Amino acid sequence: MRFRAQFATAALSMALVGGLTAAATTTAQARPTDSTATTAAAAKYYLKFDKSTVTNSRLSLMKSVSGPDKVIKKYKAGSGVNTNSCARNKGWLPNGDYKIQFHQKNYPGSKIHGYVIKISDKKCHNGTKRDDLFIHSEMTRNGGQGRAESERWTNSNPNDYYSNGCIKLNPANIKNLFAKVDSLGWSKLAKLKVVS
Repeated sequence: MRFRAQFATAALSMALVGGLTAAATTTAQARPTDSTATTAAAAKYYLKFDKSTVTNSRLSLMKSVSGPDKVIKKYKAGSGVNTNSCARNKGWLPNGDYKIQFHQKNYPGSKIHGYVIKISDKKCHNGTKRDDLFIHSEMTRNGGQGRAESERWTNSNPNDYYSNGCIKLNPANIKNLFAKVDSLGWSKLAKLKVVS
């Protein structure tokens, strides 16, 4: 009788321990993986916009390495029509880091078309929110040249680098940037960093 009671108690203890272990395993399996950590580990490249003037700055594709980061490719770029980073739809971008939200080769916007990289909103030093921000060019939705000013790039006209606050490249350069990031993998492009 005593043996049966001890055996029953031991069996119950094993069942409880087994149940707790199974529950812990199930809970651990149900937890989502930390996609931020995974993305951060995979991200080896970023874009760097170095402001000089509104029509003659540089956008670089960078690789994170030990020591100084490596420049993969550098492009002439513009941003805004003045250097006031708090002027909505006119000033160049505020310094800091921006998330890459999406990229598209046939963007059908009301003001911009074709190749675009959408970047996150940013508040400037006085708290003004800068939004609707892109890296783009002047082209048609299919990446060609049109008749409207917003769809036609003239290489001899430096005013084509003016923008409503976005970063602007000439059509050949934005297509080259897309080709390079396509080959590297967009998931490895971590951010845009704006400096001056």
